[in-house]
Amino acid sequence: MKSVLIVEDEIFIAMEIERVLEEAGYRVVAIAADQQEALRAGSGADVAFVDLNLRDGPTGPIIARELAARHGVRVVYVTANPSQIGEPATTAIGCIRKPFTDDAILAAAAVAVGSADAVVTHDAIVRL
Repeated sequence: MKSVLIVEDEIFIAMEIERVLEEAGYRVVAIAADQQEALRAGSGADVAFVDLNLRDGPTGPIIARELAARHGVRVVYVTANPSQIGEPATTAIGCIRKPFTDDAILAAAAVAVGSADAVVTHDAIVRL
């Protein structure tokens, strides 16, 4: 079972991502609302869904790069402002625009874990 870290400070959005992923069989290791929480939980994750603007400011891009460098975590950005990503994490697979659909979350997760049956329909994931 692949493990996922959700980096999102809006609890209802985080809980929606968590619901979608858990129903599909992923294990959510943590929901983190800021850089300190995210980096502390990062070692237990295979994939991280990362918002850009968090409780401690626009730290999402830094968090993503750190998770990639320290733990090799695959990164999916989840944001309404993809232009704020800047230099993407080396392990980034793409960006899902808010508001997102369940299908977009599931497609991104499948691509991130290398699922052979991953099918990306419409423009669910914006490639970086």
